[in-house]
Amino acid sequence: MATVHDLAVRLDDYLSPEKVARVKRAYFYAEQAHEGQMRRSGERYITHPLAVANILSEMHMDHQSLMAAMLHDVLEDTAVAKEAIIEQFGEGVADLVDGVSKLTHLEFESKLEEQAENFQKMVLAMSKDIRVILVKLADRLHNMRTMSSMPPEKKRRKSRETLEIYAPIALRLGINDLRVELEDLSFESMYPLRAERIRSAIRKQFGARKEMVEIIGTALSNRLADEGISAEVNGREKHLYSIYKKMREKRKSLKEILDVYAFRITTDSIDSCYRILGVVHNLYKPVPNRFKDYIAIPKTNGYQSLHTTLIGLSGVPIEIQIRTHDMEDMANHGIAAHWLYKMDDSQTTQTHARARRWVKSLLEMQENAGDSVEFIENVKIDLFPDEIYVFTPKGRIMELPKGATPVDFAYAVHTDVGNSCVGCLVNRKLAPLSQALNSGDSIKIITAPGARPNPAWLNFVFTAKARANIRHFLSTMERQDAIRLGKKLLDNQMESLDSNFEAVPAGVVNAVLEESSLRDADHLFEEIGTGNKTAYMVARRLLQLSSEELKAEHSSLTIQGTDGLLITYAKCCRPIPGDPIVGVMSKGKGMVVHTEQCRNIADLRNDPDRCLHLHWDKAMEGEFQVEIRVDLRNARGVLASVANAVSHADANIESIQMQDVDASNTRMSLVVAVSGRKHLSRVIKRLHALPTVSKIERI
Repeated sequence: MATVHDLAVRLDDYLSPEKVARVKRAYFYAEQAHEGQMRRSGERYITHPLAVANILSEMHMDHQSLMAAMLHDVLEDTAVAKEAIIEQFGEGVADLVDGVSKLTHLEFESKLEEQAENFQKMVLAMSKDIRVILVKLADRLHNMRTMSSMPPEKKRRKSRETLEIYAPIALRLGINDLRVELEDLSFESMYPLRAERIRSAIRKQFGARKEMVEIIGTALSNRLADEGISAEVNGREKHLYSIYKKMREKRKSLKEILDVYAFRITTDSIDSCYRILGVVHNLYKPVPNRFKDYIAIPKTNGYQSLHTTLIGLSGVPIEIQIRTHDMEDMANHGIAAHWLYKMDDSQTTQTHARARRWVKSLLEMQENAGDSVEFIENVKIDLFPDEIYVFTPKGRIMELPKGATPVDFAYAVHTDVGNSCVGCLVNRKLAPLSQALNSGDSIKIITAPGARPNPAWLNFVFTAKARANIRHFLSTMERQDAIRLGKKLLDNQMESLDSNFEAVPAGVVNAVLEESSLRDADHLFEEIGTGNKTAYMVARRLLQLSSEELKAEHSSLTIQGTDGLLITYAKCCRPIPGDPIVGVMSKGKGMVVHTEQCRNIADLRNDPDRCLHLHWDKAMEGEFQVEIRVDLRNARGVLASVANAVSHADANIESIQMQDVDASNTRMSLVVAVSGRKHLSRVIKRLHALPTVSKIERI
């Protein structure tokens, strides 16, 4: 078993003796704090922090990260407070430890909520210091390596969490070695039988594959030597989870995937990479459209390489990756390859800049998300690794996930561009906002002042940033709508009582706000607009406190549609302009408009606290859905004739249902979009003109 002295020997290779001594001191402090604690496997607890530090040492992480690894469970599992760690090891190490620690002192309703809140806490810590996530990834890797003693349910939950969150984060940060091991361990834990089947199939094919790998590898090495290019050629094995994922996503058999031979060629310069590409394309025929240049355009996580697929001897497919030794180091260790804290800020690598941008986008998502569970769902969407590269009108390249739409592009450019987007040009042609973009597309977003996001966009946007911003904007707008409606209702009610809100003394308003535990007047209007308070009762209380005489009379309000007011139209009676209507205040929904004769509000019709008499504005515009029932005789083409009649009346059929009454008669229920009662009468008149129609009634 590895000891702290073994670790110290390894650290001597890249850390000063003073820093190694500080890491050892952190180990002895943690050993004392965890004294008497055992792991489920029966080992002393201190073996876990030591193993986490060993994993980080393989990445050549700095001494503070290693100290945090030693101490990462001290706050959570022992009586030691953060202040004690600050005193002993400094604020930097204490903040890292605190960032990795879970929220242990809070009660959560569910495991999902606990996971989400803890992840949100970690993201906030990452924004201050990205080493937090590296310590957490190392912690998770050792936990996954030693999961055999855990109960099955906990194994599955941890494995799913690792596959959905931690492995994709490792990929996003470019730490490929760690990501591959996390994926394989999670896969084996979640699906032991599937993993064993794939492993045994690989073992069976090993003999034949080894021979073919040697033949192809030798051919490649010889050709490169003939061209005078110095490079290393290695056969590349696919790991278990990637084989399983390909089988599932591409619906390929195991044999088809194992028949592909993969090689990695590493060389000393970018120039040699492109020369090698030419050589291998001369040796074997390349497969069209299977070449990717990640050197010219690196992936989001900083990964760089040339990818090509060739057809070798006897039609054998060969996948080749060509990269420099530095790129190989970056591909395997990512953000940890050239650690940020070993260099000046002026030398910060592109990978670290990308990682910081990603953490910044996580913070923006966290601010806009409704709660921690919604935030973690957004993060899962954002962790998809497949990318496309598109161009702005000025030729700037932008990275987006595969499946992204022009709306995602608009939000990637800037939140304000997304919020005011009304259309787009893709490759200089008008295109729908829901169209999936492809690599190489040039996109121009058309914006308009005063435009606002459409809730329907949530059905097709792909990126978490777009989804979070649309939801945030809509929820903010909903609040503004509620405030406007509440103010209008209260003003209207005060007017009917021969007063107005502006005339009420500030002291009286503050007294009413205090009684109801409300922050300000806007909060009061919002409560009225969402139906949590009634305008009538608030107006009475304001006037009571102002010692003014009350006149209890019903008020009437003019409505002009839903713009700027939290108003919905009841689906039970489907009111349309021209119908006598009333508004019912419904908790959380604002005002729901019903027809006066609607049976569902019979008990509320005379309740001034809940019900308000309304009338339509004369300039009312828009489409309103109304349901009509048509009884007609069965005849050939009857559906087409009904649809034609509705169309000729300039109306749209939103939905249609048919039911046979008997052998010769049918009943048809139509939901039709009309502008008002006059328009509806034109529709009914057209339908009555059909010879097959016997009866029409509005539901």
